Amino acid sequence: MSVRVRLTRVGSKKNPIWRVVVSDQRSPRDGRFIETIGHYNPQTNPSTIVIDEERFQHWVSRGAQPTNTVKQLVKAHAKGVAGGTATGSAGVSQAGTPQDGDRLQPDPESAAEAPDDVVEERAEAPAADDEAATTE
Repeated sequence: MSVRVRLTRVGSKKNPIWRVVVSDQRSPRDGRFIETIGHYNPQTNPSTIVIDEERFQHWVSRGAQPTNTVKQLVKAHAKGVAGGTATGSAGVSQAGTPQDGDRLQPDPESAAEAPDDVVEERAEAPAADDEAATTE
């Protein structure tokens, strides 16, 4: 019997909430399982990740294979990192990607300069298109 640590979906339609379960790999995603060791709710801000580390280590030491998503959740839970991502990779944020609370505010000085740059580019672009059209 091959045992996996994986996610099973609970919650209603368009409201996914996931349980971290230990189950036989042959059982269906939302089917029979051996033990529930945690849960993950991606819809809260920040995402809620609760995993019983002791039970997780118990099952892994006995040969249970965690899925990639569960590995990422355990890593995020260990760091205390919780939050949604652009890639949907289970609460593990991408470096340099602004999150909901981390929206970049434009610098007032650069905001004043940006329209001039855009106007110059637009003024140059039609001239290049006209030259290409006249040579044909």
